[in-house]
Amino acid sequence: MNNHLKDLRTAKGWSQAILAEKLEVSRQTVIAIEKGKYDPSLPLAFKIAGTFGLRIEDIFEP
Repeated sequence: MNNHLKDLRTAKGWSQAILAEKLEVSRQTVIAIEKGKYDPSLPLAFKIAGTFGLRIEDIFEP
């Protein structure tokens, strides 16, 4: 699944570690999601969207 997570994160000036802390996941999870190697669970996708104040559809593309 394609996503805009890296662009959103860098626009905020956050490192992967900072985002991981906000999401309560490992930095490796953030890396895997950004690279499209891991699709987050629905609860995690909602948490990501909430962190950026966006809809899931604004971050993830099928």
